[in-house]
Amino acid sequence: MNGRTALGTIAITCMFALPVFAGGTGDLQRYFSDAATKAKAAVSPAEKRRILNESFRVVSNALDIAASMPFTSKQDIAGIQRFKSAVQDKQDELAGTNGFTRVPDTQLNAFSGYVVQDMEQADQTITISVVTLLIILLVILIIL
Repeated sequence: MNGRTALGTIAITCMFALPVFAGGTGDLQRYFSDAATKAKAAVSPAEKRRILNESFRVVSNALDIAASMPFTSKQDIAGIQRFKSAVQDKQDELAGTNGFTRVPDTQLNAFSGYVVQDMEQADQTITISVVTLLIILLVILIIL
């Protein structure tokens, strides 16, 4: 997809920006599911941690970029911050920082499954516009 097509897609989507539920569903949930699959396939606990940490870092960076876009609404920024907080909590739990107990090496496969399940069945629904969700997904693809 070239730049002109991407810009056109974003412009058209802006006109039809409807709220979308991004509390772990759709493409973001699939991204975490793919990361969990890769982590479970890794042999060493260090590699599992690296894969999971990298997935949290990529999503966190994408959320920061989307929140800093000039056309991102205050409502979207609030939703992005709630989602980023949930991602940061998982990253802190993985590392054992900010008051969390570090996930034991023997529990990394279960933790990766828990992250996916938590994104699928989040108690709070985070609402962001289609445009913002597309920006987040595009940034994730660019970072990868």
